Amino acid sequence: MPQTGRSIGIVVAKRPGISEWQAEIWSTRAVLPDAPPIPAWTRLPSLPEEELYYAGELGLSLHSGDTSHYRDNLVGTPSVWVQIRPNPDDGIELIHATVDPYEGESLADSLTDRLDAVPMPADIAAWLAEFVAEHHVERPFFKRQRTRHDPDSLGRRSRVGGEE
Repeated sequence: MPQTGRSIGIVVAKRPGISEWQAEIWSTRAVLPDAPPIPAWTRLPSLPEEELYYAGELGLSLHSGDTSHYRDNLVGTPSVWVQIRPNPDDGIELIHATVDPYEGESLADSLTDRLDAVPMPADIAAWLAEFVAEHHVERPFFKRQRTRHDPDSLGRRSRVGGEE
């Protein structure tokens, strides 16, 4: 089963919290097509209301069995789903990135992690489209047919007393 992968860079933003229970709010702002040659957690030029950081890199892998999912993602506005987790020591940690919209949907079930869908850079979209074109195999929809059972084959029980 063919598969391929690459590293992508993740840019996150930190904003002040909106309640006394949440000191800060972290979110994914962008995905870079390649991991830049700067150390993780380098502060980037920011706006006054939020601080931007290059958080590090994550691996992005493609599998030939999921090409129909990737094709669905390429229709409309392609996205990359990035999962981050709060970490009391460092703020957050990068967990996972995917371009499979159905995997992204399943990642949203976590109560502690944050999942952001960010726009897919054109370089990643071209790489994904090339992978889909090379490995996609159209599979026809196959609806199973129920087998009809013969009601007479089930057998009949005789009534009490031997009468039918």
